[in-house]
Amino acid sequence: MTWFAAGISRPLDWPKEITAGVTLAALAIPLNIGYAQIAGLPPVVGLYAAIVPMLVFALFCSSRQLVASPDAPIAALIASLLTAMAVRPGSAQYVELAYAQALVCAGVFLLFFVFRLGFLADFLSEPVLVGFIAGLAVEILTSQVEKILGVHTTADRFFPELWEIITRIPQAEKWSVVIGLATVAVIVALRRFVPALPGPLVALVAATAVVAWAGLDKRGVSVLGDVPSGLPLPHWPSITLGQWAGLVPGAIAIAAVTLADGLLTARRYAEQRGYRIDANQELRAFGLANVAAGLTQSMTVGSSASRTAAMDATGSRSQVPSVVCALVVAVLVAFFSGVLAYLPNAALAGIVAVAVVRLIDVRKLAELWRLRRSEFWIAVVCLLGVPVLGSLTAVVIAFLLSAVDVVRRAARPSTAVLRPGEQGRYVREEDHRDGDGEAGPLTVYRFESQLFFANAATFKADVERLAERGARWIVLDAEAIPDVDTTGAQALRDTVALLGERGVTFAVSRATAGLRRLLTHYGLTELTYYDSNEAAADAFRESSAP
Repeated sequence: MTWFAAGISRPLDWPKEITAGVTLAALAIPLNIGYAQIAGLPPVVGLYAAIVPMLVFALFCSSRQLVASPDAPIAALIASLLTAMAVRPGSAQYVELAYAQALVCAGVFLLFFVFRLGFLADFLSEPVLVGFIAGLAVEILTSQVEKILGVHTTADRFFPELWEIITRIPQAEKWSVVIGLATVAVIVALRRFVPALPGPLVALVAATAVVAWAGLDKRGVSVLGDVPSGLPLPHWPSITLGQWAGLVPGAIAIAAVTLADGLLTARRYAEQRGYRIDANQELRAFGLANVAAGLTQSMTVGSSASRTAAMDATGSRSQVPSVVCALVVAVLVAFFSGVLAYLPNAALAGIVAVAVVRLIDVRKLAELWRLRRSEFWIAVVCLLGVPVLGSLTAVVIAFLLSAVDVVRRAARPSTAVLRPGEQGRYVREEDHRDGDGEAGPLTVYRFESQLFFANAATFKADVERLAERGARWIVLDAEAIPDVDTTGAQALRDTVALLGERGVTFAVSRATAGLRRLLTHYGLTELTYYDSNEAAADAFRESSAP
């Protein structure tokens, strides 16, 4: 609770924080219901997620502003993962699996906390995350368009489903379409002209009133229906041991996405507002919040960037809004759940559609196209992989693509040949691999990466090429080499032997003490070291003197 003392330092902050909490509840109620529907769960499961899990996260996190909640990516992942287990969405067994999914996610978060494994989320690079979340958004938008149209598709693949939706547009329920599009229009208009109002709640209240007054639920407009009243009770999921094991891969995927997105959001706001967060404490908070979710009939919770941004815009600088939101939602489900029965599903779909369309970061994709095409194509593969192959497969592909891209870049590290310039300084020759001229009798070769299995062949080829171009002394400038693995050490050993056979002297300059010890440990004791390139040049001149 480090946020509490630091975040609420003046009594005048309390009205602002409480007002922000009411605003957060106004956003959370329709969105949590919508995300529960995306996940294939009863609406009340989404509402329960805004009570005890939100309170627990608020009590144990270090961020003053990060909001813990179900969000679009998590909802889509839950639906995809549980459906893959051949369980019908909405069935009793499906709901039990969703509770268990939260507990397994909690276990993953807490393992990350205990062993400090949060760095694993860094393997989801920004292009991967942008593409993956955009893919989830495309998948969600497709399902929400179906609800707005009031049609039901039977296809179980993305493109056939999309084609079926298009061909069934003439059969759409007109009042459902009107309600859905009007909801989208109201939210967009309020966001632009009256941003202080909670657009989703205003649009939902207006749509519900129209449906109830005009009796549109009897004219083709699907409504939410009865929502059970009462607070959540402690519950242990009733599933088999094999099903528990089957939830682990999905839990790892959800945890990875939550960490990559949630910690990034928390750090960004902490830097902007001048406070610090403890990433390990955030892991514990996510873990405990999901323990609470799994035991109180809720769905898995992660972070919500959109709601965090909304709280920052209100001026909130603490977790008090989360506490207030939890209390408001608890009162709603305990005493006023009956008012939710007439909520039109088309309006909920419109609210979710507006929320998730912002997850398709077209600007970032354009930036990747402009700055680095390889990362753009990684993002595109992830974007298409989610709806076509499924979210879990897409996560695996995302990790593999990130790893391949890292290794690909490491296999062609930045290198240069340094030549003597004015005032004893050395000048870089960046295109030494493309040149075909003779090398100088003394050639200083700079290798700017760790020397390991992925680039050992590049190192050997570069040095051999320099020897073939006439170099009599080759000095490895090792200032930028932080580490050498066993494959790199063998490449270095082979290179020294090859140059020795050709009568070429090999030496190392500017190596750190740690690197020298490591090379000695590998048995490379015959290497000659110089503290600077100038010292190596002096030794070359002395050896060349008559």
